[in-house]
Amino acid sequence: MMLRLLLCFFLIGSSLYPSTNIGDPINEGHHNQKEKFQPGEMIMHHILDTHDWHILDWKGHAVSIPLPIILFHEGRGLQIFLSSKFNHGHSTYLGYHLDTHSGSIIFVNQDGTINDIETNKIWDFSITKNVFSLFFSIILLLLIFTSISRQYKKNKNKSPKGIQSLLEPIIVFVRDDIAKSAIGEKDYQKYLPFLLTVFFFIFLNNLLGLVPFFPGGANLTGNIAVPMVLAAMVFIITTLSGKKYYWQHIFAMPGVPKPVLLILTPIEIFGVFLKPLVLMIRLFANITAGHIIILSFFSLIFIFGEMSPIAGYGVSVFSSLFVLFMMTLELLVAFLQAYVFTLLAAMYFGMAIEEH
Repeated sequence: MMLRLLLCFFLIGSSLYPSTNIGDPINEGHHNQKEKFQPGEMIMHHILDTHDWHILDWKGHAVSIPLPIILFHEGRGLQIFLSSKFNHGHSTYLGYHLDTHSGSIIFVNQDGTINDIETNKIWDFSITKNVFSLFFSIILLLLIFTSISRQYKKNKNKSPKGIQSLLEPIIVFVRDDIAKSAIGEKDYQKYLPFLLTVFFFIFLNNLLGLVPFFPGGANLTGNIAVPMVLAAMVFIITTLSGKKYYWQHIFAMPGVPKPVLLILTPIEIFGVFLKPLVLMIRLFANITAGHIIILSFFSLIFIFGEMSPIAGYGVSVFSSLFVLFMMTLELLVAFLQAYVFTLLAAMYFGMAIEEH
């Protein structure tokens, strides 16, 4: 944990300190004024998706890993090149420009103005930071669980070893305490593969989001699109699994007077769509909030440091303690959010297939 904290300070801190022209007080003062630390921009830069993987700033220059830009431009065909061609948003390549504020790729005229007509014809299939992290986590999960599967087939009725012994208690926990308890002994096996996949996918990406160096650091589960797709999957499975008793209790609850149904039925129908929405917002908000809080504590060091170096060093002690506490808490949140999402999904499945 302490090593992770020190790495966070080094990597994020190195990207925040502006470069100075030593020996030229006039330029130094002008440069420092121009490069005044903006905590809001720094925080948003680290939690939003990007077209490159920023590592650190070295002597005023950004060091990053370029990612593939894949564009389909109607009338111009497929365009593939690396994001380094944009020079972090300072250059234009083949008429394309990276808008660093919105993160989108636009088409510009020769005078630098935006060509809205051509921009609307661009289909962006680029491998962004979150997309790369998504592929990486999927490949990592496949490697881990195919390896565990081979070990089970090879060493039947033997005690688990290595990573198998590490993950087996978690797999049993998801099976017994989530799937069985929420769905029931009869039908839980049908939904168990999906629940295990969702749990480990969220848990792994939550942990990777806390790692401050490549290939970690992407805010994947804090990107609203990812929780939205996961919640949509839960909604589709719940809807397709619903038995007649499930729909009966939504549209016409037995034993309830018809005048009351006029009030309760719209509420129940609204609840069908509200449940996956709550799943999406809970995961997105909790993960994003954790990143913002940690980065906000980092920002205090530089905010006070601009006022006075002594104040910056003094605040850094308390900020370090708070960051250490938050990083420890985020490890718990990483597991807790995966557990809550999987548990609620299992409960929705159980409600859909519940017998009379």
